[in-house]
Amino acid sequence: MVWKLKLVSWNVNGLRSCINKGFYEYFNDIQADIFCLQETKLQEGQIVVDLGEEYQQYWNYALKKGYSGTAVFSRLEPLSVRYGLEEETEPEGRIITLEFDAFYLVNVYTPNAKRDLSRLAYRLEWEDRFRTYVLQLDAHRPVIICGDLNVAHQEMDIKNAKGNRGNSGFTDEEREKMTLLLNSGFTDSFRYLYPDRTDAYTWWSNMPRVRERNIGWRIDYFLVSSRLRPFIVDARMDSHVLGSDHCPIVLEMAEF
Repeated sequence: MVWKLKLVSWNVNGLRSCINKGFYEYFNDIQADIFCLQETKLQEGQIVVDLGEEYQQYWNYALKKGYSGTAVFSRLEPLSVRYGLEEETEPEGRIITLEFDAFYLVNVYTPNAKRDLSRLAYRLEWEDRFRTYVLQLDAHRPVIICGDLNVAHQEMDIKNAKGNRGNSGFTDEEREKMTLLLNSGFTDSFRYLYPDRTDAYTWWSNMPRVRERNIGWRIDYFLVSSRLRPFIVDARMDSHVLGSDHCPIVLEMAEF
């Protein structure tokens, strides 16, 4: 039984850099039960993150230096922790799964198809394996998926849908994979609460004045097993928080 839960997900685009741009201030202020990171860009031993004794830390490092990587900081004691998809070796450090009594938490950094779409085929195959994995988890207990899924699902999730159609992160193929995942029994928590809200984004290009003008993409998500929908209290993006080209997203769940 979970009585109340606050979760945060943030692609920090390099944790060492983000720490110098207000990470601790936001972390201490938000008081999350579980705080998930993507794109830590770290190797083991390169940083000591001092969160006090209250939080347990779980890290999945990429083999390639300065690339990808995920982490989870949790107040709750998990029953188990998995790295990668099941027993599969996952050299890019993209997935951490925490098992709790009432749910699974899957923190994920989905591969980018690349600007020239040279990695699109790999990305689509990865999506199929990921969907199979979370459905296997969901057969045992509900799943909460969070992270940078690297896709703007609907036209309202991107500022310039017409101009970006076919670009990495907004190809028809990537969007269809997200639709398949949702149709297999998952709910986009933000769209569940705010089905028509526009101009709500989680990532902005570093080009001048793009973030100031809110020319963004919504590519970071909290997805939940659809049977958890009645327990969603709030889902939002803290777009005022700087420190990365992504902003943190927050999910609050009631008793379930």
